[in-house]
Amino acid sequence: MDRLDPNSTPATPDPAPHGRPGDPALRAVHREDVTLLGDQGVVAGGAPAGAFDPWSYRDDSGVAGVNMVGYKVEASDGSIGKIDSSSQEVNASYLVVDTGPWIFGKKVMLPAGTVNHVDHEEQKVYVDRDKDQIKAAPEYDEAATDPAYRDKLGGYYNDTYAATPPGLFR
Repeated sequence: MDRLDPNSTPATPDPAPHGRPGDPALRAVHREDVTLLGDQGVVAGGAPAGAFDPWSYRDDSGVAGVNMVGYKVEASDGSIGKIDSSSQEVNASYLVVDTGPWIFGKKVMLPAGTVNHVDHEEQKVYVDRDKDQIKAAPEYDEAATDPAYRDKLGGYYNDTYAATPPGLFR
C-alpha cells in the first residue's frame, strides 16, 4: 500500500477529467489550498467543506455579473432546456429554465448552488444534478416565490446534494 501525503486531504475527482468523458481523474487537495473557518475548511472557490448553499453561486462557476437568459442548460446526463430568467440577488440567486419538450413546456427553478460552471463561448450552463433529480424537484409555480417554497426547494436540492457521492458532480 502506498503512503499517503500527510499534507493532502482524501483525493477528489478533478473537475476537468483526463481521458474519456465520465472517467474522473483524481487530484489531491493540499492543506495550503484550504482556508479554515471555525471547524470547517473551505477549498478555494467553494462553500465550506461539506456545506451546500443552494441560493449562492459558487465562486468559481463563472456567473458573476453575466446575463445568462437564453443560455442552454446541461444536466449531468444531457440537455434540459434554456434559461428563461435568472436572479443574482445575494443569498437568493436562481435560474428559471424553460424545459421545452423535455417536460412538455414546464419551467423549473434551479437554485444557484446547483450551477457547476458556465461556458460563455458556447452559452451553456452546467448543473451538477441529473435529469431525474431535476424532474422530481418541487414543481415551479411563478407565483410561488414565497419563503416556504424557497425553503422546500432549497431543502430538496440540499438533500440531493448530500446523496451525491463526493466528486461525481460536485
